Amino acid sequence: MRSGDEEHLMFPELDDVSVLVYREAVRRGRFIPAAIAERLGLAPTDMVRAEHVLRSLRLIHPMPGCPEVMVPVGPDAAASGLVTPAENQIRDLQSSVTEIRTRMMALAPAYFEDRRNRNHSEAFDLIADVSAVQSVLNEHARRCKTEIMTVQPGGARPAELLSAVRSPMLEALDRGIDNRTIYQHPARTDLVTRAYASDATKRGACIRTTQEVIDRMIIFDREVAFLPERGVTTRVTGAIVIREPTLIGYLCDVFEHLWNAAIPFQPDSDRTRAVDEDVKRAVIRLLAKGHKDETVARRLGMSVRTCRRHISEIMDELETTSRFQAGVEATRSGLLDDADDDEHL
Repeated sequence: MRSGDEEHLMFPELDDVSVLVYREAVRRGRFIPAAIAERLGLAPTDMVRAEHVLRSLRLIHPMPGCPEVMVPVGPDAAASGLVTPAENQIRDLQSSVTEIRTRMMALAPAYFEDRRNRNHSEAFDLIADVSAVQSVLNEHARRCKTEIMTVQPGGARPAELLSAVRSPMLEALDRGIDNRTIYQHPARTDLVTRAYASDATKRGACIRTTQEVIDRMIIFDREVAFLPERGVTTRVTGAIVIREPTLIGYLCDVFEHLWNAAIPFQPDSDRTRAVDEDVKRAVIRLLAKGHKDETVARRLGMSVRTCRRHISEIMDELETTSRFQAGVEATRSGLLDDADDDEHL
């Protein structure tokens, strides 16, 4: 069903018969239905329809001062009379659209500000109380449905921390939850960490170690992620809980990148040669960049004493007496090139 405005803009089709009638009226200077019908041999019904079309299209019009006489009108004048109301209507609609858009856009700053605040409150939570972080993590582990992905920087895991996570993580594995964990290489030599890793892998967990990681990260079901709180100097840092899907997807991609570059860790049948070589390349790479022993140790998750032992072994293996010579020899032998290749994976 059309509205009144739509009906006003609907014009009849100018068919061939109507064109012939119009041309005959132009030739005569008058619209005389009977004479035109006789001249063109048209039936009365055809003539009635043609007159309706020409009147509707304003191609015939009453003569000024003599309304009973119809005369033809030029196409340009007829078109102007037809489209002027439509053009006026379009201008009115455009004005209304502009006004509505202006009013609506005036609300945009408030909308985006409120939405940003809402999204932030929904997508991010802060757990400032460090004592509550582990209990929240354990609760998410108990409610987890499909998968847990964990990145743990540093070397040996603190015994009290492993004790706190042991029960919920092992329970999750017993429920069939996929569990992948990335440690740094020094975790392989810690007895407490190896014992936990042994129990976890026997229940289906997958554990790998790598040279360096970015920071601690735990992701549950690819829906919720926990990251360390940053920028805090007046208290012990807590954790940030992230639920924003795009950021979660990015963190999952970061985890997969680290996982693909890491070395599998099987505590009960561990082969350390590949790991030792990996650690060696990492130490050489960081030393070549000018890092101090303390920085190298921190980034590789080992003690300074262990770091210096590795440096000493590298120098002995390369038969050098200084770190500078060790760097030169490592570059010549290709060890440093391998490290650079690993870094750009």
